[in-house]
Amino acid sequence: MGQVALEGMEFFAFHGFSDEEQKIGNRYGVDISIETDLQAAAISDNLQDTVDYGILYQLVQQEMATPARLLEHVGHRIMERVFQEFPFVDLAQVSVSKFNPPLGGICHKSKVTLQRKRD
Repeated sequence: MGQVALEGMEFFAFHGFSDEEQKIGNRYGVDISIETDLQAAAISDNLQDTVDYGILYQLVQQEMATPARLLEHVGHRIMERVFQEFPFVDLAQVSVSKFNPPLGGICHKSKVTLQRKRD
C-alpha cells in the first residue's frame, strides 16, 4: 500500500449555509490523500499505474466550483469522484477548510475531514 496526497490546495468558491455566503464567496482549502497499491507504479515508472495527481487536482477543482451549503457535502462529492475516476483506490481522506468563517470572532479556518473506504 502507499499514499498519494495533494496538500494546501486553495480555491475561491461560493459554499456556505447562508445565502450571503453563497453570493459573496470565500477562500477554501482542500487536502486529499488516497491510499492504494503503488507497487506496480514503483516498478513500471508508468503514470497509468498510479493516481495521476493532475487529474486528481482537476476533479477537486470542479467540485469546488459547484456551490454547496455544507463542507461535508463538498467533501463527499470529492470522494465520490475519486472512487469513480480511480477504481483501484482503496481509501480516500478529504479535508475541506473555510478560511475566516463568519463566526463573529477571530477564527483562521473551520475544517471538516471525511474518510471512506471503497465499498
